[in-house]
Amino acid sequence: MMNNILKSISFIFHPILMPMLGVVFYFSKSPRYIPVEIIQAKLISLFILTILLPILLYFLLKTMGRTSTIYLSTTKERITPLILNSIIILLILLRVLPSTEIIELYYFFVGILISTLSCLILAILKFKASIHMVAIAGVFMFYVALSIHFSININGTLALMAILIGAIATSRLHMEAHNYKELVIGFFIGFIPQLILVNYWL
Repeated sequence: MMNNILKSISFIFHPILMPMLGVVFYFSKSPRYIPVEIIQAKLISLFILTILLPILLYFLLKTMGRTSTIYLSTTKERITPLILNSIIILLILLRVLPSTEIIELYYFFVGILISTLSCLILAILKFKASIHMVAIAGVFMFYVALSIHFSININGTLALMAILIGAIATSRLHMEAHNYKELVIGFFIGFIPQLILVNYWL
């Protein structure tokens, strides 16, 4: 029973969902007036680029024998998906969320790009940082920054996120997908870029 719950946590909170989680949270909490049409256009574009396209690319890579599971269990399997994901994020920064429009989301995705490239470099060096922890830690720091930026009380959300971080780490350990070192390094790869980039928009 517990094994199934932990596997479900890893699947439900898969890294490809985290960017959309940050974007949806931003639009739900931002006090700025943004036309509904623009919000819808951004959400649809980001859903296609951050969720649908990576899923399609995964199945393509699996058909080609470049990946075996959606969790990318080896460093070799990670290299191509991370390169493709970096290209997708660059496309988002150039076309969907340029710095002249929504500055908070622009730097959120700059942080995601830095974290993705860091994971790529480590994968090339044969180190498998936890991408689950990278993703949830980056979103967590973004939430903290937004709560300060907009002066909103989201203590409940942050507490829930902290619980999720612990649950995801426990899940990855229980499934023997990572060791403690890979989880901790993954957390900081996601957290630190968002923390540093706060200086440019907070």
